Amino acid sequence: MANMKNANKYTRGYFMPPTECMKWTKKEYIDKPPMWCSVDLRDGNQALIIPMSLEEKLEFFAKLVEIGFKEIEIGFPAASETEYEFCRTLIEKNLIPDDVRIQVLTQSREHIIKKTFEALEGCKNAVVHLYNSTSVAQREQVFRKSKEEIIDIAVSGAKLCKEYREKTDGNFIFEYSPESFTGTEPEFALEICNAVLDVWQPTAERKVIINLPVTVEMSMPHVYASQIEYMCDNMKYRENVIVSLHPHNDRGCAVADSEMGLLAGADRIEGTCFGNGERTGNVDIVTLAMNMFSQGVDPGLDFSDMPSLVEIYERVTRMKVYERTPYAGSLVFAAFSGSHQDAIAKGMKWREEKDPDHWNVPYLPIDPKDVGREYDGDVIRINSQSGKGGIGFLLQKQYGYSLPKKMAEDFGYAVKSVSDHKHAELMPNEVFDIFCERYLNINEPCDITETHYTQNENDTITAKITAVLKPSNEIKIYESVGNGRLDAVANAIKDALGIQFTLETYEEHALNRHSNSEAVSYISIVYEGKTYWGAGRHSDIIVSGVRALVSAINNIEK
Repeated sequence: MANMKNANKYTRGYFMPPTECMKWTKKEYIDKPPMWCSVDLRDGNQALIIPMSLEEKLEFFAKLVEIGFKEIEIGFPAASETEYEFCRTLIEKNLIPDDVRIQVLTQSREHIIKKTFEALEGCKNAVVHLYNSTSVAQREQVFRKSKEEIIDIAVSGAKLCKEYREKTDGNFIFEYSPESFTGTEPEFALEICNAVLDVWQPTAERKVIINLPVTVEMSMPHVYASQIEYMCDNMKYRENVIVSLHPHNDRGCAVADSEMGLLAGADRIEGTCFGNGERTGNVDIVTLAMNMFSQGVDPGLDFSDMPSLVEIYERVTRMKVYERTPYAGSLVFAAFSGSHQDAIAKGMKWREEKDPDHWNVPYLPIDPKDVGREYDGDVIRINSQSGKGGIGFLLQKQYGYSLPKKMAEDFGYAVKSVSDHKHAELMPNEVFDIFCERYLNINEPCDITETHYTQNENDTITAKITAVLKPSNEIKIYESVGNGRLDAVANAIKDALGIQFTLETYEEHALNRHSNSEAVSYISIVYEGKTYWGAGRHSDIIVSGVRALVSAINNIEK
C-alpha cells in the first residue's frame, strides 16, 4: 500500500535570485491592469480531451474579442492542419479586428518557423512566440545539452524568426519564453533572454515580449515574485521589453503567482478563462481581472455577462465551471447560512438607505449584478440551514411581501422544516407556496363573505358580518361593536365561533408602488397563550385586514 512517509525524495528544484529582490513587498495592490493575452485557444485547447472544432474555435474567438482581449494566442499552426486552417480562416475572412493581435507558438526549428510564417501571411497584427526549454532538469535529462548549446538553440531560432519576418507580408512582433523558467537558474534565464534580445534589438516602435512562464509551479509565490523582480531589474533593453507571465497552477497558487509577479514589475499576463490548461491548468484570468475590479481598478476586460461566457465555455470545451469558482460559479454568491443571509439582507438595506454609490455588503465582495447575476435566487438560497432574515429577504425581493419580524421568524421555522424533511433546497416559488398555504387568504373552516360598517355616535364602529362555516357551509350573520373596523369584526367573529383571542400585531403595506396596487395585511392573535399568524391580500386595505384576521383564526384550527 502506498504511503506518504517518503517526502524526503522530493527536492526544491527552484533557485532564488543571487541578490535580494523584495521591493515588490512594499506595494499594496495592483493599481493598473496588465496587458492580457488569452491562451484558451492554444494552451487551453491542447489540454482538452476533445479539442475544439474550427467552428467552436471561431465562436470562442469572437467571445474573447467581445470581452476585450487585445492579444489572443490561437494555436501552433505548424502542429496540425486544424491549427493551420484556423489561423488562415481568421486572416482570410478578416475576422481579426484591427486593434487585436493573434499570437502563434513555434519551436526553434527552421521548418516549423517557416510553416508558422506561411500561416501568418497577410496578417495585420501578430505575435510570433518562440520558446525552448531551459531548466536544469530539461537540459540534463531531455536535451542533454550544455548551457551554451541551449543558448544557441534560442539564438538560432531568434535569427530565423527575424529572417522570415523580413520576407513575409504582415506586421509581426516577437515573444520569447525560456520554457521551464521556474526550474532555471535566474542568472542563466537572464543570460539566454538577453542573448535573444541582442538578436531582435527591440525598439519603442517594435517592442519584444519576454515571457517568464511558471511551466510547472515549484515554489511559493513570493519566490516567483523575487525571480521576476530580478529579471526586470537586470534585463537588457528593459524600456522596450514587455515582461510577460504565464503561470500554471500545480500548487494551486497561479493567481497569487500572477498578482505578486505584477507587483514585481511584470507588464503582461497569459492565461485562460476559468483556468483551463495542462495538468491543474493555467492562471484563471477571470479571477485575476475580477480581483482587480473588486478593489476599484478597471481591469480592461468586460465580464458583465458572466453567464453567457460560462455557457459558451462549457459548451465548446466540454469542461464545467465548478460551482465555487470565484466570481463565475453558480454558488459563489449563494448564502444558505441563516446568519449570513441575515447579514446580507441587512447590508443591502443599509446600502440602499445610506450609501447606494458604494459596495460594502457583508459576505458579498462584489455586486452580483456587475457580472450579470441577480439577487433573487442567486444570493439567498433556501435550505434547512437558512434563517428568517434570508427567507424574509427572498420573499420581499421576489414577491414584495415584507413580513413583521416575529412573523418572519415563524415562517422561517416552517420553511426550514419543509426543507429538512425533503432533504433538499427549496426554490423561491416553493417558498412562496409555503407562505400562501400557511398564511395567505385562508378561508376554511371560517370565511367572512360580507362586512358592513356603521359609524356610531361615540366614535365606535358596528360591524355586521356574514360568516360561512365549513364543511357544513352554515351561514350566520353576526353584529358587534369595536373601537375600529377590525376590532369590531374581531368581536363579531368571537361571537360567531364562541372563542376568545387577543389581537396582538397588525401591519400593512402596498404590494408595489403603483396606484392600483393591492394591499397586504399581517395579523397575529394570541389564543390560549399561543400566537397565530395570518396574511390577507386585497385591493381594499380594510378587506385585506379582515382576510388576515380570518387567516390567523383559521390557523388555530390547523
